[in-house]
Amino acid sequence: MTWAERWALIERFLPQLWDGTLVTLQLVGLAVVIGLFFAIPLGLARASRHWYIRALPYSYIFFFRGTPLLLQLFLVYYGISQFEVVRKSFLWPYLREPYWCALITMTMHTAAYIAEILRGAIQAVPPGEVEAARALGMSRRQALQYIILPRAIRIGLPAYGNEVILMLKASAVVYTITMMDIMGVIRTINSRTYQYELFFLVAGVMYLIITLVFTQLFRLVERWLKVDASRPQRWPLRRGS
Repeated sequence: MTWAERWALIERFLPQLWDGTLVTLQLVGLAVVIGLFFAIPLGLARASRHWYIRALPYSYIFFFRGTPLLLQLFLVYYGISQFEVVRKSFLWPYLREPYWCALITMTMHTAAYIAEILRGAIQAVPPGEVEAARALGMSRRQALQYIILPRAIRIGLPAYGNEVILMLKASAVVYTITMMDIMGVIRTINSRTYQYELFFLVAGVMYLIITLVFTQLFRLVERWLKVDASRPQRWPLRRGS
């Protein structure tokens, strides 16, 4: 097959590839945003000095960081349907759909990682800033709202950006439950054309482009937030391979 024929084949499937890209971006975007809201109370609890407050979020984070995303996806998609009470509940119309199962799993998975990022960021806030807030008469809640959390967001933003990119790459497994994301579309195209090498290369280029866009966006946000940050810090928390 000549390069002209390869380009013509790629152009033929561009609409499907674009639809798959939108599904991937939607899943990742919703998961990391909703996961952030779940991660805030988890991270605050993990940073507590009391063991009984740390115990429950620690167990949650330990499970989701200690097991593969693919396994968690199968547990949600195939496992929940085994319970009759779930099949008879009002949630069943959603839980039987692969999209919602993928979104729920990815949200719970990334929330565990974001919670650890937030815990580390909170603990990295200089003690002097907290002491200054208390000296000004701020309550513990006010210090948390106006001093600790804003500072922790600046500190943890690079690691959060890394987590978004990692979730983008991890989302490639959702095709296993019939989701038509990038990899799901590529699998369908490969079954029709048998041009595995070509379209796997196309998928790799698509992921690289999205990663580049995300990286530049987070750099812009970091630059904007560092305008009033006294000593910006970078400590990316990398997921173990």
